[in-house]
Amino acid sequence: MKALRIVLLPLLALLGGCAALQGTPPTAVHQPMSVRPEPRTAQAAQPGSIYQSNFSRPLFEDRRARFVGDVITVNLVEQTAASKKSSANAERNASMAASISALAKVPLAGALGGLGVTASDASKFGGKGDAAANNAFTGTITTTVIEVLSNGNLLVSGEKQIAINQGNEFIRFSGVVNPVYVTGGNSVQSTQVADARIEYRANGYIDETETMGWMQRFFVNVLPF
Repeated sequence: MKALRIVLLPLLALLGGCAALQGTPPTAVHQPMSVRPEPRTAQAAQPGSIYQSNFSRPLFEDRRARFVGDVITVNLVEQTAASKKSSANAERNASMAASISALAKVPLAGALGGLGVTASDASKFGGKGDAAANNAFTGTITTTVIEVLSNGNLLVSGEKQIAINQGNEFIRFSGVVNPVYVTGGNSVQSTQVADARIEYRANGYIDETETMGWMQRFFVNVLPF
């Protein structure tokens, strides 16, 4: 019984780790995906004063994101199309002919006289390849400014989770935004974001059925044929 317990405990731990990993798919976007704004120290207000410089924003100015913790809406308008076509042809022909016309003082000269030898070789190769891809990704996601770079650009990152029936879908985005491209509605096009990383992933039993098992992947990598 003790030996069985020793075997089962590591197995249960491994299954628990796998379940934890399946809960949230891994990501390649900038981390963290959300931060809280840094607290600002309030200055003691003068008697009768209602203005505090630490909390002020100009009255006639749009509320564009500029500080850590501010939010920016990213309009996903990604569309890519690529195609590639290649072909190759190679051909080689070779031939050789030889004959023995006369032999003297050689054993079996009479039998070998007039013997002819002919050899030929031919090889031909042809190959073609086609590849095409067409992807479209549209939607919106609101991200958080997680860092303000020294030149004023904003590093943003965010995640949107959608629970649908028996699975969850994750939309993640991160990149560097130039404040110049941020419109009055505090939004920016994804095509204007530098170092953009966009992910659309899911988990659940439907997603798991579309994924090749680890043992099958092992044999696919090991088998030479």
